[in-house]
Amino acid sequence: MSELELFVPEQIVESLPPDSEETKQDMSKAVRGWESQINAALSVEDDDEAIGSIVDLIEHFEGRWEAYDEYVVELRAWGQSPIYAMAWRDLHAAVLQQIYDHDDLADRLSRERNARLVEDGIRFD
Repeated sequence: MSELELFVPEQIVESLPPDSEETKQDMSKAVRGWESQINAALSVEDDDEAIGSIVDLIEHFEGRWEAYDEYVVELRAWGQSPIYAMAWRDLHAAVLQQIYDHDDLADRLSRERNARLVEDGIRFD
């Protein structure tokens, strides 16, 4: 499988306050790390193992997305600006979309995720 190239979408960068250079750098560093992890998984010879590793990362990203989404609500409730929580939440969503947009990963990832939900005809949700 070909390597994946991830990026921080420009609209997320533009949504940050002007004095957010450190956050922008942190986001770029995080994306490079995630890209490295995914490409390491893609380089494994066993395709099932590779897809399983990427699904693990996707589940982690979804968990982080949910946590940041909750921070947005909490920050608003306390009268504070949720802009950073919103930016990180949106970054996780953008990375998830970039993963699913890569080559034929979407079908294979969906099959693996469905296989994790259902085992021996019993649904685990």
